Amino acid sequence: MGLHRAVDEEVVALYDDGGRPDGVAPRSVMRAQNLRHAASGIIVRDSYGRVYVHRRTPTKDLYPAYWDVTAGGVVLPDEDPFEGARRELAEELGVTNELESLGEADYADDHTTYHAFRYVTTWDGPITPQPEEVAYGAWLSIERLLERMADSEVSFMPDARALFGHWLHERAADHAEPHEGWDTVSTVVE
Repeated sequence: MGLHRAVDEEVVALYDDGGRPDGVAPRSVMRAQNLRHAASGIIVRDSYGRVYVHRRTPTKDLYPAYWDVTAGGVVLPDEDPFEGARRELAEELGVTNELESLGEADYADDHTTYHAFRYVTTWDGPITPQPEEVAYGAWLSIERLLERMADSEVSFMPDARALFGHWLHERAADHAEPHEGWDTVSTVVE
């Protein structure tokens, strides 16, 4: 792409192998050359332990119409990754809440290479999806989510599987089976 680019094209921060800022590039160049950058990923769960899952719009530049378990996006030049995560969460889902860090990690495939800043938040307020980003969303139990993520017929974000799968499996293991009492489900047969 030469030095000229559209005035309104997003510029992203590039990151080195050590997870530190190392230059900038227009988003289109970063995607075309699969340049290493930084991005946030935030899991939104509610107080019942369900996770908000959404389908990406078909106009996304990476994995269009795939299912995703995180909100998030690229880190902008001179942007603190934590503040970038908060910005992305508010823009994509209308969620303004404290974030708990799940640490940093790296992800790479044939389409994207990035240093990930991973977070989780618990939110019981309304979800207001950004129409340019989210085609559809719903709350799923962790167990149901893990079933969908394991199904090869479901187009699920590969980075979400890689970066958050272990954490989700740990949360699922924390759930106890219901016991007799107020939380028991029973069926009446007449």
